Amino acid sequence: MTTTTPTQADRLPVTVEKPTPYTYTLSYLTTTDPNPLPASSHLLSQTPSSRNETLKLIARDGAQSLLTTLLTSPTTTIQSTSDSLTLHLPPAEPTQQTPRWKPLPKPKEPTTWEKFARKKGIGKFGGNLKGGAALEERRKNAVYNEETGQWEKKWGYKGKGQGQGDWLVELDDEQVRKERGLDGGKTIRNEGKREKMERMRRQERKERSNSKRGGRKG
Repeated sequence: MTTTTPTQADRLPVTVEKPTPYTYTLSYLTTTDPNPLPASSHLLSQTPSSRNETLKLIARDGAQSLLTTLLTSPTTTIQSTSDSLTLHLPPAEPTQQTPRWKPLPKPKEPTTWEKFARKKGIGKFGGNLKGGAALEERRKNAVYNEETGQWEKKWGYKGKGQGQGDWLVELDDEQVRKERGLDGGKTIRNEGKREKMERMRRQERKERSNSKRGGRKG
């Protein structure tokens, strides 16, 4: 059995020239060919073997150009030992973008509930005022706190009035008489807090009672 080796004339050149030069990303061993492929009509007019040969030659030019650039680029280093040859690639750039096969997916249209939640600031849209719900809608239930430099809710959970009482309470004549009749240094302000806590406790008792009654029925 005899083997044939390509002659000097049969070997393809190691220097590849294109109308538009290649672009390289050596850290990823990537070559990008901006030149268009032959027209589809031309490829389809060829036989399958000729078509494959045309595409193989285009791919071969890209691979040959990458190898030539790797061996001649000043950003790569070659380390030679008695039993090996090592090529060190340059470090990858942090903002390097690799080609994408498929286009980016189109953003999904928000559902009716998401539109409503964004407008009202509900759920995942209830975070910082800078995002999520529309700022004008969110500020309807917000007041600016000059001490903290942030917007706070006027009422509800973590509202501005939670955890702090009014520093000044206006009393009419009836409330003044009522306060004079209180024992132990009690005041109208403290009585308001006490009544609020008592209402909360009554509501909790009602909820527990309703829960037990519903469990018995089930």
